[in-house]
Parts: sequence; structure tokens; C-alpha cells
Amino acid sequence: MREGPGSDAVGPLVCPGSGTFSGVNSADSTRIELDRVVDRLRSMPLARLAAPWPPYVSRAAGARALAQRLADRAADLAGWPRHPVPDVGDAAVGDQVAVTGRDLLALEPGADHLAAVAADLREVRLSL
Repeated sequence: MREGPGSDAVGPLVCPGSGTFSGVNSADSTRIELDRVVDRLRSMPLARLAAPWPPYVSRAAGARALAQRLADRAADLAGWPRHPVPDVGDAAVGDQVAVTGRDLLALEPGADHLAAVAADLREVRLSL
């Protein structure tokens, strides 16, 4: 492991205002975006998760849609059939996004997939 600026020991470098990461590979930047979204969802009060979030009926519904997109992308990448992500309650959406996102990253998708996933995660994070 590298030590110094940009290493895991110190934390990633973020270019101010750009939302991009310097000195971090695309899998790592996608994982960072995933962790940020998951942390935000897990720490969000239930009332805010249940509040409207157009075009979704709630933030929780939007997070479930994100989990479904991640699961669908993983299934397509692995050649598995798609399955619906169940609605197990608003309090669990952070965990659902975490699991589906980590499952996708475990498949080691290519750079194009990683860029699309990171962009989707970033858009969700910034709008939550």
C-alpha cells in the first residue's frame, strides 16, 4: 500500500469542485461513491426517506430503484437472470444499495461499466 497523499492510509484526494478523484483508480472511485451513498441513506431519518423525491414516490423508492439498477447491471454482466430487489422497508434501503453495489463491484466490471455506475451513484448522492 502506498503511503502519503492519495493513499488509503490518508484517504483519497478529491479535486475541489470536480467530484472526481485524483490518484484513485475507477474501481476505487466507484467504491467511494457507493460508500458515500450508502452512508447517506443509512444515516437519513426515516421521515426523510419516506418524503417525496420526484420522480419517485419517496427517497426510499428511489434508493430501491438504484439498488435494482445495480442488481440488473450485475446480472447482465455475469449472465444471470434478473430478479427484482424486494421492498423490505425504508430502513433497509441503504443496506440493499450496499449489497447490490458490492456484488456488482465483486464482478470486476470494465472501465465503461464503472464509469456509468459511478455517475449514477454520484447523481443520486448529490440529489439526496
